[in-house]
Order: sequence, then structure tokens, then C-alpha cells
Amino acid sequence: MGTIDDYLAELDPADREAIDRVYAVARREVPDAEQGKGYGMPALVHRGKALLSVMRAKKHIGIYPFSPDAVAAVAGLLEGGPGISVDKGTIRFQPEHPIPTAVLESLVRARLAQIDGA
Repeated sequence: MGTIDDYLAELDPADREAIDRVYAVARREVPDAEQGKGYGMPALVHRGKALLSVMRAKKHIGIYPFSPDAVAAVAGLLEGGPGISVDKGTIRFQPEHPIPTAVLESLVRARLAQIDGA
């Protein structure tokens, strides 16, 4: 898999829009983030460390901030959300039930704080 742009070009329109929206929020929060890879997945990278990856899986779209602590920081904000589930290092959602922008911003800020504090 190549860059985020290459990955997005392969997706159907609904998935592309949902995934691109997550990346757009992350880019607003971390304007100097660059396209790269994290654990072999297309990802935004900040200071040489993977910030966030968003991928289509068979039954959901997964957000991977490469940090269980970053997921835990926003998990309470996602409880009970339609079509949303949270696991140790992943947030899963459906395109028709997007993650609220404020939650995405908090997730990215939590991961950014870890990278900048490292």
C-alpha cells in the first residue's frame, strides 16, 4: 500500500469521503503531518512517528491512532454512538455514522501530545 492519496483513490465514494474527513480533521490539528506509513498502513506521520491511520475493513472503517491510551482518552465520548465500537487501539465506525468532529480532534490531540512528549 502506498500513500494516503493512493489508498483513497482505490475506495468507493462513500468510504473515501468518510476516511478523507478523518484525515482532514487530523491535518487541521497537525498541519505539518506528512503522508507516510505506520505498521505498513498508509498514515499521517508527525516527527517521524505514526499519528493516525484510517482503513476500510470488511465490516467497518477503523481509526488507528497507534496508541491504546489515545483511544482510551476519547472512549467515553463514543459510548452508545450508533455504529461505533471501541477496542484497545481501534475505533470502528460506519460511513453513515461518522465520528463527531470534536471527538476526532480530541483523539488527534491525545496522540499528538504523546508524540511531542516522547
